[in-house]
Amino acid sequence: MTSIQDYSSSTQGDNQNFGASPETVRETDHYQAEYIEEFADRWDRLIDWDARAQAEGDFFIRILREHGARSVLDVATGTGFHSVRLLREGFDVVSADGNPNMLARAFRNARNRDLLLRTAQADWRFLNRDIHGLFDAVICLGNSFTHLFKERDRRKSLAEYYAVLKHNGVLIMDHRNYDRLLEGGGAVRNGKGNVYCGEDVEVAPEHVDEGLARFRYAFSDSSTYHLNMFPLRYGYVRRLMSEVGFQKITSFGDYQRDFENPDFYIHVAEKEYRFDVDTTMH
Repeated sequence: MTSIQDYSSSTQGDNQNFGASPETVRETDHYQAEYIEEFADRWDRLIDWDARAQAEGDFFIRILREHGARSVLDVATGTGFHSVRLLREGFDVVSADGNPNMLARAFRNARNRDLLLRTAQADWRFLNRDIHGLFDAVICLGNSFTHLFKERDRRKSLAEYYAVLKHNGVLIMDHRNYDRLLEGGGAVRNGKGNVYCGEDVEVAPEHVDEGLARFRYAFSDSSTYHLNMFPLRYGYVRRLMSEVGFQKITSFGDYQRDFENPDFYIHVAEKEYRFDVDTTMH
């Protein structure tokens, strides 16, 4: 276990129902109790849409176009940042999330920008039950996949992404560099990096072990929230993608192909079967 600074106020102002022993809460379905309405209302302050757009540039737009993608399923739309960006760039987008508070915020964010989101509340483990049709691309961004605590949930969700893709579709998924946290390297820029760019919120890991990364989000209005997440290792994610059936996996660190100890990893996993591809060497 990595030793992290103890915050005496870790439970003050936190209405997310973690109970008396928050570090023991390691259930996939608990995310519904974490993304309460008041936290969802503050989420855009954590992201800072303008700063995040500047940080990532056209990375995802370029990757999607390089793969000939037109239709995109955003399975973790959150408050709608990437769905809105892709709509503006002419992609055909369906925006899904498991949490109704996030979906409501995403819909309002799009309307405020004169856009209309097609939204669906969907559990990734049963994605094809709630989402119909096939897509050129699936995106799962914002460190969202780390909400899955059981390996069977992770495998099932990846299989659902795979099934909803066309035969030559592509999955784009990101996650924190948890290897660094697990090995005692800490988190740069208050745990935010270049994905969470807001200036009026402090983000820090309170507890990290092989089965839990618990982060504290302290906003300038004195409100405090937490997220319990599973610390995904880089090699583990690539292996799962390959075992589910993805044929070629290309990984990036902080939007760069050449990277060393980045804040975030991004994996681009291709479904198309090609006889000349070695899935272990990308």
